[in-house]
Amino acid sequence: MIAQVIRSGAAVRVVSFYSGIDASIRSSAVRAGIGILLSTLIALFATIAVEIIARGSLTDVGDFLTSTARPGMTTVVMLTVLMLSLDAAFGRRFQSVLIIVPLVLIPAFVSNQKQHYLSDPLYPSDVLFGRQIVELLPVMVRDRPLTAVALVIGIVVFAAGLVMAWRYCWRHLPRVSHKARVRRLCLGLPVIFAFGSLMDYSQYSWIRDRLQVVPMMWDQKENYRSNGFILAFIFNVPMADVAAPSGFGSQALDAIPARNYGYLRGPSEKPDVIMLMSESFWDPTRLNSVTLSADPMPNIRAAQSGYVFSPEFGGMTANVEFEALTGFSNAFLPYGSIPYQQYIRTDVPSLATFFRSEGYVARALHPFSGWFWNRNEVYKDFGFEEFRSEETMPAMEKRGIFASDDSLMKEIMQEADGLDRPFFFFGVTLQGHGPYEPNRYANNSIDIQGNLNDAERATLTTYTQGIKEADDSFRMLTEWASKRDRETIIILWGDHLPPLGSVYMTTGYMPDQVATRKAPVEVMKKEHETPLVIWSNRKGSKSDVGTVSPSMLPYHLLKFAGYEHPYYTGFLGRMQKKYPIVDRYQLIARDGTPTPDWVLKPAGLDPLVRDYRYLQHDIMFGKAQSRARFFPETAGTEDSGT
Repeated sequence: MIAQVIRSGAAVRVVSFYSGIDASIRSSAVRAGIGILLSTLIALFATIAVEIIARGSLTDVGDFLTSTARPGMTTVVMLTVLMLSLDAAFGRRFQSVLIIVPLVLIPAFVSNQKQHYLSDPLYPSDVLFGRQIVELLPVMVRDRPLTAVALVIGIVVFAAGLVMAWRYCWRHLPRVSHKARVRRLCLGLPVIFAFGSLMDYSQYSWIRDRLQVVPMMWDQKENYRSNGFILAFIFNVPMADVAAPSGFGSQALDAIPARNYGYLRGPSEKPDVIMLMSESFWDPTRLNSVTLSADPMPNIRAAQSGYVFSPEFGGMTANVEFEALTGFSNAFLPYGSIPYQQYIRTDVPSLATFFRSEGYVARALHPFSGWFWNRNEVYKDFGFEEFRSEETMPAMEKRGIFASDDSLMKEIMQEADGLDRPFFFFGVTLQGHGPYEPNRYANNSIDIQGNLNDAERATLTTYTQGIKEADDSFRMLTEWASKRDRETIIILWGDHLPPLGSVYMTTGYMPDQVATRKAPVEVMKKEHETPLVIWSNRKGSKSDVGTVSPSMLPYHLLKFAGYEHPYYTGFLGRMQKKYPIVDRYQLIARDGTPTPDWVLKPAGLDPLVRDYRYLQHDIMFGKAQSRARFFPETAGTEDSGT
């Protein structure tokens, strides 16, 4: 298509027209001025196109470009200087258009598509899990085969057209003289480097201040809306460099009180522990405008202890897992970051570390590729002795293309029965993963009535059948555990709400097909709560847990198991008593009182939350000064080489 456009009569006339003008104008200054003007117009149209594509509409684009408090024209100038400098490097005028325009338009399109499923725009860190997306392509192709074929054809045509266009323009566009190339580079490169200072949002930038560009890293949607896709994307490039919080230091860490418990205290008989994060597990009966012929989760409902307030929606499972295993919070990390991909590069205390210090076998199980979300490496850093992935597990029964929950539960039971020592198993299920293509299951046992179109009904039917089968597998696991002599604790929760697309809007559950990031407490709970079960074959279910962040699960688990620990039950105990939900947009107190936008008010931050942030930063990015006081068990694991 690009080649056809370039070779079309109109395009040829444009190139010839400019070449003719270029040849007829003897004044190099006039030629340079016309070149700059045309490059500026191209940059302007590219910026407009990027914003329309990334936003999905014309809304606010005009204000973005014309407001003196918005950096629309800054983006245009930046692209113009970049194109002029690249033209000088190539020696051809406007050759850079074939690099710059696709380089900004394609990410904008990807960002638009991402927001249909995960609510967040595209971040530079998303390229770190490109392989994960490729691995999930088969199910996406099955869900939308015609779209997949069209996409492949489009990519091939685009790539071929781009190559042909490059060759055509190289032959026909005017050359840039040697003197003009040197002059452009001498002027352009310093400006580009000056713009580079905009990238580090954690450091003061005189240029950024003069241009009234305000990075809003605490609210990425507003960041992308206000600063535009290109600048906001650039601001997120240095995300891996997490700045120390205000007031952080050795004295601040020493001032944090820690209860010692006489090293560690635990039960006389150590219970076995199975911790299960169930993929996209949620209660579809919450969709009030549809009727299900049967309850798809009667067993989990009967054993339910409360809810987990997921920091994610529709995906990003690893971020929920990070909180549940470490007791740390994503709220203290840059928005859009993925700790498993970016920050876990050395030993980090986790529940696996703790249980191993207590003589447990610590094992992780997930019936998918071990490299997914970097789990192969992260689980080692968390102290797990072994990670059983699809590469090392027996062949699993599939439901659709994913391993069934039933087969994973059977594998957990078989491995547990082969152990004499107490064990801590952390399992991540897979069957509930979207998209929820029609006819994934040969037989759907639950009928759905309501005002849904055929595609929506098929999506919800597939999802609901998966919930029923997850509930059945939970019943099988608890029946097995009930017959065991040793106390066996099972903790299960859903990592996030499922990506059901337009089902949410049609049923009136949410105004959009993705969850809200900032809303009143009741709305946030509605769009982020997933069921939580904490159960023991001796004590039954722990009740009245309420709604808690995943980072509070270590407290509830260890307390239920009879353990005391300086951090997991001591510090987190104080946190959950006051703030059971720690979200980056609002703290929610036990009585439901919210503290919105607390990240923006560090001076008035509750000292307890401040200390929480200090401890996490010290362990993950600092010198681990607080490790001995709050994680005394890590001395033993470090000696053993984990």
